[in-house]
Amino acid sequence: MSNNFGKINKKVIIDIQDNYYYNITHLPGAVNIPYENLMNNYRNYLNKNDRYFIYCKSGKLSKRVVAVLSYLGYNVSEMK
Repeated sequence: MSNNFGKINKKVIIDIQDNYYYNITHLPGAVNIPYENLMNNYRNYLNKNDRYFIYCKSGKLSKRVVAVLSYLGYNVSEMK
């Protein structure tokens, strides 16, 4: 039996801007999960074995998201 505990399976860029701003400007390859959706449903979107890079244009919301999700045990970093 293989133990995958602690193994990072994939790296994902999450753009937390709302759909309007995501459609205007976003990082190539980023997945759009608006801030409210991510914070209210993070268990549905995230896996603790994956690494996430959180992005928003101003950086204000991404700092908040990284702080909360890090506290909850997720492997997240802010993209600047």
